[in-house]
Amino acid sequence: MPLTYSKHERISLRQHPEFSEVWLHERIKDDTSILGLGELEILKHEYIQPGGGRLDLLLAEPETDVRYEVEIMLGATDPSHIVRCIEYWDIERRRCPAYDHIAVLIAEEVTARFLNVISLLSGTIPLIAIQLNALRVGDSIVLDFVHVLDQRSLPDDIRSETDGEPADRATWENKVGRASMQICDTVASIANEVANPQLETKFKTGRVVLGEPGSFFNAIRFYPRRTFVVLQTAPAERDAWMQRLEDADLEPQAQKSGRLKVRVNL
Repeated sequence: MPLTYSKHERISLRQHPEFSEVWLHERIKDDTSILGLGELEILKHEYIQPGGGRLDLLLAEPETDVRYEVEIMLGATDPSHIVRCIEYWDIERRRCPAYDHIAVLIAEEVTARFLNVISLLSGTIPLIAIQLNALRVGDSIVLDFVHVLDQRSLPDDIRSETDGEPADRATWENKVGRASMQICDTVASIANEVANPQLETKFKTGRVVLGEPGSFFNAIRFYPRRTFVVLQTAPAERDAWMQRLEDADLEPQAQKSGRLKVRVNL
C-alpha cells in the first residue's frame, strides 16, 4: 500500500493542557525503545537518591551492564536541568561503580547554550542529549526523539579513574558468572606460558586486569559480561597481532590509545 502525506504540527507538551511530564514518563515506560537507545530495562522510576535528589528514570542494558541516568524536562534546557542530570549520573556511578553509567538529558528544546556548556566537558562525562519533538498528525500525537549529542565513550585514562577500586573474584563470579571468568583464566594461563616475571590477575570493581605483582602496569584489561568478555591490550607488534586475531575470526578493533580491543563471546 503506498504511503500518503500527512501534514503535521509541532506542539509544546509543556504548554498543552492534556499532557504532562508524568504522561511522558508513562509513554517511555510503555516502550523504552522510543528513546533510540534500544530495548532497555526499567530499574527505577522517580528514584530518590541518597542526598535527596529524584532521578526520573534509571534504565539498564542488561547484556552489557550499561546504566542510563535519565533526566526529563518539558520545555527548554536550563542550568538547573543540566546540573541535576550530571549530579544524578555522578551519584549513581559512585554508588554502583561496577557498571558503565551514561547521563541522558531529554528536553523539548536543547539550546545552543547547553551544547556550548557540554562541549567544555567533552571527554569527562559520558552524556547523551535528546530533543523531543511532539508532533500532531490529524487526531494523533507522535513523539520524535532526536539525538543531538552523543558522547557516551570516555578516553581510557578517564575510564580507569572510575572503575579501579579493589574487588575480589567472588564478586565478579556473582556478577557475570563462572563461564566469563574462565575466559579470563584461560587468557591468563596462555600469557603466563611466555611471561617473565609471571603475571597475576587483579580484580577491580569495573574490570579485571592481568599485570606484574606490585606494578601499576597492566598487560591485559578484561571487561567481563554474562555473555561475552572484552579484552584490551597494547602488544608491541600491533599489526601482526591484528592479523592473527582476524585470522581467528575475533574481529579486533584498533583504538586511538594504541591498544587493541577484542570481544570474545561465550
